[in-house]
Amino acid sequence: MTILDRMDARIELSNEERMLLDSVRLLCQNSIAPRAEHYDRTAEFPWEHVKAINEIGLNAMFVPEAYGGARMSYTAYLACVREISKACAATGIIWATNYHSMKPLIDWGNEEQKQRLLPRIAEGGLGALAITEPGAGSDATGMRTTFREDDDHIVINGGKTFITNGDVADLYLLFGKWEGIANAKDSISVLILEKGTPGLSVVRLEDKMGTRASSTATLAFDNCRVPRANLLGQPGDGLKILFASLNKSRPSVAAHALGIARAAFEDSVAYINERKQSGKRILEFQGIQFMVADLVAELALAESYLWHLGRLVDSGETDFGTEASMLKMRASDLAMRASTDAVQMLGGYGYCKDYRVERLMRDAKITQIWEGTNQVHRQLIGRSFLQR
Repeated sequence: MTILDRMDARIELSNEERMLLDSVRLLCQNSIAPRAEHYDRTAEFPWEHVKAINEIGLNAMFVPEAYGGARMSYTAYLACVREISKACAATGIIWATNYHSMKPLIDWGNEEQKQRLLPRIAEGGLGALAITEPGAGSDATGMRTTFREDDDHIVINGGKTFITNGDVADLYLLFGKWEGIANAKDSISVLILEKGTPGLSVVRLEDKMGTRASSTATLAFDNCRVPRANLLGQPGDGLKILFASLNKSRPSVAAHALGIARAAFEDSVAYINERKQSGKRILEFQGIQFMVADLVAELALAESYLWHLGRLVDSGETDFGTEASMLKMRASDLAMRASTDAVQMLGGYGYCKDYRVERLMRDAKITQIWEGTNQVHRQLIGRSFLQR
């Protein structure tokens, strides 16, 4: 048993959660991993993967029982994200986005909203988080999508880009600016947009470097009319909802990155234990042993911090924004390094599509960009030490 295996055995989960994680691992091994190459090559949306995930009711793990779920710990959720992403990074994004997009509804929605909307997700529906616009990425205050009150409805105009699940979602968590509130920060508001709303259209799907089976859409809103009952909180509550949500989604992005990193590490170690050069296994060369040692040390530290943050959230802690930024930054940098080193250790074979490390290297890159670029996270971490 390696050090990483021992760490996995020590993740603090209940017996029920560990049984679920075992089911997810089996699902990944038998259903998701074998099809991942096909979906990457064709860029088809992996409906078979979504169906397999729904057959074990995985969406229910973050939805309270009162709304059709079977809620488990945040730590268990992170462990599932890592396992699915290890098997297929695109499917990991698709499933984790359900949590990213619908957790604010769980935390901030009123009783009527949760009773009406959450059962769709618990039953296997897909969610989308719509924040980014062509001129507003890491700086959400630059968004131009508008919400205008019209009697008991809200009229939406504008557009969003780089929206995961944007063309397939059943529910969208949509951020925009409330007309009549002048200050850019104070005007940001958030509502739930339902699939099939007139005026909602998919403008295009991106042809991406990696995570190709995860659809990434540009959306347009042309006088979309949404019931005011779909507004989360009050007009102007959007920014505080956004920040609270990102603090919980960023560890999830780290889990996604660590799934990619673990897959790359395991593939490369398996290869260099078998492949020989000059009569010796590649892993017998000291320079390669140093590469492996550096990678496993970083993996162990990053995964330990992932479970630490999971425990913080499960204990009710709310002030962990800097910790979330640190983990997201280091885990995503590690995913890029581990996958790049895996390609290097496999040599020419690593550069060919016959081995998945080529795909993992492409998949890893987005983790350094989405949910705030790593440059932004470095700024947030450094700024936290400014004396007030």
